[in-house]
Amino acid sequence: MDATLDQAKAPDVRIWLIGGPTASGKSAYALRLAEQIGGEIVNADSMQIYAGLRVLTAAPSEDEMARAPHHLFGVVDAADGWSVGRWLAAADEALRRIAQRGRPAIVVGGTGLYFRALTHGLAEVPPVSETQREISSLLYAAQGEAEFREVLQTLDPEAEARIERGDRQRLLRAHAVAVATGRSLTAWQADTRPTLVPGSWKGLLLDPPRAELYARCDARLGLMVEDGALAEVEAMQARGLDPALPALKAVGYRELASYLRRETTLPAALDAARQETRRYAKRQLTWFRNQTPDWERISGTASNDQGH
Repeated sequence: MDATLDQAKAPDVRIWLIGGPTASGKSAYALRLAEQIGGEIVNADSMQIYAGLRVLTAAPSEDEMARAPHHLFGVVDAADGWSVGRWLAAADEALRRIAQRGRPAIVVGGTGLYFRALTHGLAEVPPVSETQREISSLLYAAQGEAEFREVLQTLDPEAEARIERGDRQRLLRAHAVAVATGRSLTAWQADTRPTLVPGSWKGLLLDPPRAELYARCDARLGLMVEDGALAEVEAMQARGLDPALPALKAVGYRELASYLRRETTLPAALDAARQETRRYAKRQLTWFRNQTPDWERISGTASNDQGH
């Protein structure tokens, strides 16, 4: 890894993209790189943008953030669900300001769609009326996910195939866009231009052996509870927020919330959260391996740290 960090001093690369699965040590790696090259770190994790869940989402600590400038960490209230487009606009502005200061940028995270938006662009999908969104929502409620997916499959088979089970928000959006515009969301998304200029960035993928990664995932959940993850979930629960909000889909949130409602024991909640974390890490690994074939691979984990 040190060789890669030495290569990062090359002056022709001003934007570094560091991706990988949860618990692979991305944050630690990005911080080391930032300190070596005088760079600034931009968050590309869809959960770490929300305030109030720092421990549960393994966001950088205050001490870590003091070691290098960090952007887009904990800046959004959980009641405000951000889309990929809102993140892209904020990230583009952060990268522009970093460039104006003459410093390199390090974009780090595990949300593949954020990186794809940067490197391939994001479609300008026409706005969908509130009425159509309501119709799509009512249809979903009446049919359930399985039947709703059958409808979406006829309208946008690619979207239906790629949207994960339980992701109601994205299913509704794909359906509403297809019905309202007469064109699938997949087709709209094909008409894109990259935000980053080709040749201006370099991608690095932390790609650890699966057994090692899973062991880190398992160990991290216990440490999170010790560090205050339960208190974070309890505070969120007290707000009575809509469970469909993106922030409340953070890995481990549902399981710990179930324990706080006395629906299960803490050991059982942690076991379920560990299993979900491993599944999430597997999905991330699969996505990055398939979607970023030209990124440099870094085997092993970046540090002994249990964070992102």
